[in-house]
Amino acid sequence: MLNQYEDIITVEELCEILKTGKNRVYELLQTNQKRAFQLWRNWKIPKISVKHYLEIQSGISKSQIKK
Repeated sequence: MLNQYEDIITVEELCEILKTGKNRVYELLQTNQKRAFQLWRNWKIPKISVKHYLEIQSGISKSQIKK
């Protein structure tokens, strides 16, 4: 599922992964529901953080979410 993405992903890539818009992604980032950081004005999200978020939201175990 996340194999095609680098270890650090962008907001645009996170929109693709979550199948949602930028406003929702920014809301998640600003409410600390994702572990992320800003480099200058751009958000960077570790792929491991996305995996963790998906696991929590879906109830799927780590082994079912591919690297």
